[in-house]
Amino acid sequence: MPTLSRRSVILAACSAVVAALLAVAALAPLPVVIAEPGLTADVLGSNAGTPVITVSGKPVRQTSGQLRMVTIQATGPSASVHFTDVAKAWFADDQAAMPREAVYPSGNTTEEIDKANQKEMTESQQDATSAALNHLHLSPSAVKVNLRLADVGGPSAGLLFSLGIIDKIAGNGRGGDLTGGRVIAGTGTIDADGKVGAVGGVPLKEQAARRDGATVFLVPRAECSDAKARLPKGLQLVPVETLDGTLDALDALAAGRKTPTC
Repeated sequence: MPTLSRRSVILAACSAVVAALLAVAALAPLPVVIAEPGLTADVLGSNAGTPVITVSGKPVRQTSGQLRMVTIQATGPSASVHFTDVAKAWFADDQAAMPREAVYPSGNTTEEIDKANQKEMTESQQDATSAALNHLHLSPSAVKVNLRLADVGGPSAGLLFSLGIIDKIAGNGRGGDLTGGRVIAGTGTIDADGKVGAVGGVPLKEQAARRDGATVFLVPRAECSDAKARLPKGLQLVPVETLDGTLDALDALAAGRKTPTC
């Protein structure tokens, strides 16, 4: 029997160690979650049998079209995600591996995360209401807005809430709807001054929007690159940075004029 050289023995031992390390890596949980398109909801309509937007102290309009907020859904914060799961998501059009802290930034337990998400949603709704009423030059002491959206947390529906409030109260200011009768989806945080902020998970949210009939997607301009990466066929991107700019873009869209592009 031929004798193995010392170099061959070392190479064989190193190969065995590398194989063992790869096996361990493949089985070790990773600090990521697997996300996919989630639910969407028309903020001009009802969700779980309850109107999303209720206004008192001011007459409301009968609207047409839809303004759909969008979400992603992800594996739980304590779920074990392995290399094989990440590899599968890499090649799937409807999945993505995301850092756990990008989806669950606060808390370690489901209860803590739910509480943090609800707090963010409440603050987002307050800012969205302030931004809308500021745009309409209405006092919050005279006009009360109640926003309700079951089983959804976080701040990413802020822009759509503001648009929905404005459409319910004033439309486009000329008797028409902000949507122009279209199904328009979008995402983005908003502050009380009407500035739109980035949110993350845009490619998956676009898929959810298109799945539920949207033909236009409002995206924070800072996320244009992500938005273009896997843009579904039949979905028009409209980048936005402020509430006023979004309203201008919707007005141009309804009139058939050129809208901003990524």
